Amino acid sequence: MQRKAYVPGVAALLAVLLAGCTGGSGNDDGTTDPKPGESATTPTAAQPGKYRTLPEPCAAVSHGTLDSLLPGIKQVTDEEQREKAYEGTATQTYDTDRKVGCRWKAQSTGATDHLLVDFERVVSYDNAVSDDDRATDIYLKRETAADLPEPVASSESSDASESPESSSPSGSSPDPSGSPSGGTGSGPSSSASGAEGDDESGSATPSDGSTPSALQPRTLDDLGDEAFLDDALSSSRQRTVTVVFRTSNVVVTIQYDEQPATTTDVPSSKDMQDRARKLASQLAGTFDD
Repeated sequence: MQRKAYVPGVAALLAVLLAGCTGGSGNDDGTTDPKPGESATTPTAAQPGKYRTLPEPCAAVSHGTLDSLLPGIKQVTDEEQREKAYEGTATQTYDTDRKVGCRWKAQSTGATDHLLVDFERVVSYDNAVSDDDRATDIYLKRETAADLPEPVASSESSDASESPESSSPSGSSPDPSGSPSGGTGSGPSSSASGAEGDDESGSATPSDGSTPSALQPRTLDDLGDEAFLDDALSSSRQRTVTVVFRTSNVVVTIQYDEQPATTTDVPSSKDMQDRARKLASQLAGTFDD
């Protein structure tokens, strides 16, 4: 009795099935593999910021700098109270890795001074936006909110563009009534008589306390990656000078204000701006170390 030959038929069936499984070139998800020598393209994640930590804010300002900004500290006779004034008070924060700050206050015979230093480390949670770009957005929002006036033309450009159509003489200051800095430029123009004194650049400090044109709120070119300065005078003659700058993914804010003991006194724009800018330069230097 002969046996039926099943083996050749089974082998043929297996060959057909194997050809069906391996013959297709596509993947299950419909994508194709890269050709030899090519690599699959993947989105590049945005670069993280340069800084991963923040300075300790209450230790960021030296005693000598505090003596300059807050003269009343040196007038404190009690040594313990004086040391407490130097230490400052940390601002409330819920994430010290992202935002920290410190406040100081000192009262002298002529005025009460306040200083705030704030550090914000910006982290972008969008892979398409770098930490630096996100920090730039935050900085620009603050600069826009400050509503800085248009830069005042230099005397050289004013002379070059002088024409009969000019609405004001060369070198005159902008209309103080249009100042956007919270009353900084209220009152008569800076050329009014009765100036309290001249600064080194020749800009007089008007008797009404308005900011001389050379010291108007403005952007700063020599501080961090980008920076601006604001100067505002309240109706009670309290002057507030604010400096904000960005360095990589950190935004630093300095707020320095002085309230005179009498309403007849007006804090000097130049003195306060010089002190605030010097502190800002010192803080920017700590990030470069």
